[in-house]
Amino acid sequence: MAEHPAYPVGLRLAGRRVVVIGGGQVAQRRLPALIATGADIVLVSPSATPSVEAMADAGELRWERRPFADGDLSEAWYVLIASSDTEANTRASAEAERNRTWCVRSDNAEAATAWTPATGRSEGVTVAVLTGRDPRRSAGVRDAIVEGLRDGSLVAPRHRTRTPGVALVGGGPGDPELITVRGRRLLAEADVVIADRLGPRDLLDELPPHVEVIDAAKIPYGRYMAQEAINNALIEHAKAGKAVVRLKGGDPFVFGRGMEEAQALAEAGIACTVVPGISSSISVPGAAGIPVTHRGVAHEFTVVSGHVAPDDPRSLVDWPALARLRGTLVLLMAVDKIGAIALTLIAHGKSPSTPVALIQEGTTAAQRRVDATLETAAEVARTGDVRPPAVIVIGDVVSVGAGPGGDSGSGDGHDDPADGPDRG
Repeated sequence: MAEHPAYPVGLRLAGRRVVVIGGGQVAQRRLPALIATGADIVLVSPSATPSVEAMADAGELRWERRPFADGDLSEAWYVLIASSDTEANTRASAEAERNRTWCVRSDNAEAATAWTPATGRSEGVTVAVLTGRDPRRSAGVRDAIVEGLRDGSLVAPRHRTRTPGVALVGGGPGDPELITVRGRRLLAEADVVIADRLGPRDLLDELPPHVEVIDAAKIPYGRYMAQEAINNALIEHAKAGKAVVRLKGGDPFVFGRGMEEAQALAEAGIACTVVPGISSSISVPGAAGIPVTHRGVAHEFTVVSGHVAPDDPRSLVDWPALARLRGTLVLLMAVDKIGAIALTLIAHGKSPSTPVALIQEGTTAAQRRVDATLETAAEVARTGDVRPPAVIVIGDVVSVGAGPGGDSGSGDGHDDPADGPDRG
């Protein structure tokens, strides 16, 4: 029998009795997938790990707190034997054989009538890999296939009609590897990509030749019509039956005008999917060695858009209140306003010696961190030629880490009113 390959099959276990013998680490790993099938699961074990016990407490399975007894497998469709009691395992395996119930044994694969494949899932596709007696190779092959499906490097054509629509995808702080798995997959499936200049540009080079890439900064529009023109472009391409990705830096809803685009699409009756992104407000400081919170130093952090000065009538920020806070202040789109912002914070009680870090081009090869104080920040930004996109961190957390010299930094905020800025 060992010379013959196993026959792969997908078991439909919803509502059907499944018995699990043993409540240890093996059961803990296997139970979530069984629970997901909707099976009627009975766990037979004198003890269980805290995680397995939590599954029982949540009503996801029934736990009989005792050793295995003959007859426990009656009417079972599938059995997982995973206890440390070899004698009980042997008896359970024999009962499964008599009952013609498929049985997996974690302690003795050769004595089992079924093997558990290395399994992964991506967008409705289940990948199950069996390589006989080499479970590590099974897991490796599984991981490679699932990762390829998720990031789009393994293209599996869809033979059903796709529903046209728009995905608002947060591209993260700049490093192309920091986009989410879902965002990268949607990019690989797109017909049209409308990209901000501060999105992860390297990802655009990986797109198939047929994908139309549109630079949002180059869509024709009048000075005050930028966002409306982008909205119209999204609607136009979606109504033409295309799968459209709006690729934005950082997160679409952190100073990214993502909601404006979502609202415009909703009004036009266009399906819209929002894919959150890693915001530069926390990722860029972290990449530069700065935690936005730290025990005993900062219990809160505040993210502020600095694209207008504190004395600008358009400003919606309560700067005096921010000056009174003891936590961390993170500024996006504030490079050219840091002087006015610093003076305002100092005027309302912030110490001039408060540490400041300016992180340019975060999480990219060009990342650069410059440290200053609130009193010297404007001059340091000028003499250091700090340019957008940059994230500015104000607070004692700046001094917590090892100091300047991180190998990655900023996000997507910027001073261009046409685009949405989470990078700084």
